[in-house]
Amino acid sequence: MDRERFERLVARAVERLPEEFCDRLENIDIVVEDLPSRHQLHQSRIGRGETLLGLYEGVPRTNRTSNYGLVPPDKITIFQKPIEGKCRDDEEITAEIEKVVRHEIAHHFGTGEARLREIENGW
Repeated sequence: MDRERFERLVARAVERLPEEFCDRLENIDIVVEDLPSRHQLHQSRIGRGETLLGLYEGVPRTNRTSNYGLVPPDKITIFQKPIEGKCRDDEEITAEIEKVVRHEIAHHFGTGEARLREIENGW
């Protein structure tokens, strides 16, 4: 899939978030990269045999104090090649992008990895 189409799918996934989340997204950039850098892999603490599909880098809204300001935007990176490698067709790619975007946005709102895994596994 070409980068432009992939980026449109990411933008659409963000637009499809519930309004209460979209209205509260502040100081955040969402970008697409082919692959995670070594620094991003290290920062994510991804386990052996796991694939990094997206990464939230920033200060979750729940950890911000009244002194939070004049800081660079938080960043969500969606990794195109790992998502494409996991999926068999465009339909699966679209669904996976939606899932990864929701997952990383949840980190922006302070939801931890353990709780996200519970939610994603149907708890």
